[in-house]
Amino acid sequence: MGHRNEVVHELGENDFDDFLKKNRVVLVDFWAPWCMPCVIQGRMISKRMKDLPEGAMIAKVNVDLNPRIADKFRVRGIPQLYLMVNGKPVKGWTGLTPVEVLFKEISRHISI
Repeated sequence: MGHRNEVVHELGENDFDDFLKKNRVVLVDFWAPWCMPCVIQGRMISKRMKDLPEGAMIAKVNVDLNPRIADKFRVRGIPQLYLMVNGKPVKGWTGLTPVEVLFKEISRHISI
């Protein structure tokens, strides 16, 4: 098994807030299993986990199972991704987003 940050964490209402408190830099992927672009985005990220900057974490939130979290972040279209630093969103993307773009932004915040 790889490093802890090479795992995509499925989060829900019971563990979302705690996960953000325990991890300084988290990319949160709001998705649904019926959303083909969401599935593609998830695969793109999973294939590149080894390139994830050290110290960052990836989390997924199924919007169908966790509507309160989706509402809190005003998720209106999916896939919706947010880069969270110290529990607060610092950058967001809607729609399929290249992994290079996501990881470059993560790198900027890891080094701060």
